[in-house]
Amino acid sequence: MELYKDKTQSCEARAKDIVSKMTVLERCEQLKYNAPAIERLGVPAYNWWNEGLHGVARAGVATMFPQAIGLAASFNEELLEEVANVISIEARAKYNDYSAHGDRDIYKGLTLWSPNINIFRDPRWGRGHETYGEDPYLTTRLGCAFVRGLQGNGEYLRTAACAKHFAVHSGPEALRHEFDAVADKKDLEETYLPAFEALVKEAKVESVMGAYNRTNGEPCCGSEFLSGKLKEWGFDGYFVSDCWAIADFHTRHHVTSNAVESVALALKNGCDVNCGNTYLHLYKAYEEGIVTEEEITAACEHLFRTRFRLGMFDETEFDSLNYLDVETPDNLAVSRKAAESACVLLKNDGILPLDKSKLNTIAVIGPNAQNIGALNGNYHGTASRYETLLMGIQDEFDGRVLFSEGCHKFGEKTEGLALPYDRISEAVIISERSDVVILCLGLDESMEGEEGDTGNAYASGDKGDLRLPQSQRKLLEAVLEVGKPTIVIVASGSALNIETDKPNALLQAFYPGCVGGKAVADIIFGKVSPSGKLPVTFYKDINDLPEFTDYCMRERTYRYDDAAKDQVLYPFGYGLSYGDVKVTSACCEVLGDTVKATVTLKNDGACTADALQVYFKSTSKDAVRNHALCAVKSVTLANGEEKVVTLDIPTKYLTVVNDDGVRYLDKDAKTTLYFGTSQPDELSCKLTGKSCIAVEVTL
Repeated sequence: MELYKDKTQSCEARAKDIVSKMTVLERCEQLKYNAPAIERLGVPAYNWWNEGLHGVARAGVATMFPQAIGLAASFNEELLEEVANVISIEARAKYNDYSAHGDRDIYKGLTLWSPNINIFRDPRWGRGHETYGEDPYLTTRLGCAFVRGLQGNGEYLRTAACAKHFAVHSGPEALRHEFDAVADKKDLEETYLPAFEALVKEAKVESVMGAYNRTNGEPCCGSEFLSGKLKEWGFDGYFVSDCWAIADFHTRHHVTSNAVESVALALKNGCDVNCGNTYLHLYKAYEEGIVTEEEITAACEHLFRTRFRLGMFDETEFDSLNYLDVETPDNLAVSRKAAESACVLLKNDGILPLDKSKLNTIAVIGPNAQNIGALNGNYHGTASRYETLLMGIQDEFDGRVLFSEGCHKFGEKTEGLALPYDRISEAVIISERSDVVILCLGLDESMEGEEGDTGNAYASGDKGDLRLPQSQRKLLEAVLEVGKPTIVIVASGSALNIETDKPNALLQAFYPGCVGGKAVADIIFGKVSPSGKLPVTFYKDINDLPEFTDYCMRERTYRYDDAAKDQVLYPFGYGLSYGDVKVTSACCEVLGDTVKATVTLKNDGACTADALQVYFKSTSKDAVRNHALCAVKSVTLANGEEKVVTLDIPTKYLTVVNDDGVRYLDKDAKTTLYFGTSQPDELSCKLTGKSCIAVEVTL
């Protein structure tokens, strides 16, 4: 038996052996994302490009979960791992059946280019809803959990996860192919790199994808600094470029003169596989002597090491998975649970949950009520059934449900020959005929997202402001004027301001997935209590925000901005429930590199899940201005229940970073931990009516 066929050998040894039997040209061809077959070695064709951000994407039917920003609102590591576990099972099941039919097309492989762990530092960024929000700690913990779920813990990887986009990447979309994101050493270590480091060192993520932009002058897919960081962290997976990013080296960034030079810059700085077509010039670069056979060989070995780790040439424990394991009732139940956890109740004057016994007629109004796009978010697959917001309410309520689209998502009219705002009168009429109004507003993936993927061409997928489209503002005003009790449900992937406090309740649903309508109805009618928390700050407007292209973290996100300022509408970590959960006591003990916290929570309201949040504030001169999240735990409490929770908080999450980018534990500073169900800031306390418990610790 040849060594590469011997499964008792290490994946590294098998990769070296099989690559040694290839010609240099064959090795070059394997570095393309659509690698061809090598029949004499028994190597089938393989397409590296697949997506699994919140469900297996772009390859037919799969369970569709809430978009990543909605998953982040759960503040729940265990849930993220459970979701990713389902995604990986479905990806493997689809791969097995596709491969058995000789279908090795794009989006049908086992290398999932997810999660996106960039920091959502500016609410204008259209792709922000692909991320886990603005906080590096939350992003780290949820990202690691997602990777664990995708990759599993068996003999073989179930799928290969990918940490993207490395690094310092968060818009503007229109400039990404030519933009230089400048970040100082402190911001790099404090904000932009921690999640990548944790996914590499802790979660053992199999892949890292480089970003389109430059970081401090170097293109991210050919950066000596960034590749050096991966080596420093002990990364031993494969590195992939973002799609067509290497061509940007010479066409947009102008750091090289031509494609051959771009290939050399990428390969020498660790880029193993090119999503795009620039590596078609790789063999020419070899012939010209600007890349070596050893460099080509090393990259090829990295790719085959991953393929062996996935068990692509062996029998594995995953071989029995098939299409009957896709979109199962159990998988859809996980999606529904995730969607319930993704909804954030921002306002409630007591109208929610609705008492069905006191209602005869409900008006459901708005362009997102029946909009499948408001469920999806981008990078989505295809559900066999979509439960829209309207459908969820119709199925849950036995009385009369009246519906009006109310307005176009953003245009003046819904019918081409009609006068402007042609559905507003209908919306007013059914509001008048109803006991309560549920108004479904917001955006969808066609209005915010990645450059080229949205209909929002004027901003390349980014938002120009934080307002509802004018058509929806007019609808909201007209419906509120009727004076009926009104609940507003906003579907969006980012912060919006509806610019009125007149609605009786406001629910942020993000993009809740294929059964999102069922989940929202569960919350509206009180089957479950809302438990989501905002993973981003909701601002009133963009007037006081720093310039979009400024990557300095000053005045950005809750850690550096003053949350008491007038521009903050709802703070990071905020979210109401039907329960009344309070932290009643907390004590801490420092044990070596860990702070052991014992926390007591009490619920004096309806059964609910809530997120215990722990923030730390240091008096160190190198600390962030305000405070920073250092621990989270989802806790479920029945009415009247008291529960004691213990947390082990590594002291690495209580460190500070100096201007030279050195992270350290400042034992001379005063460190205070805050325990609660929100931030300890003034606005959070005002909105929730609760204060956090402060405990000083000596490190």
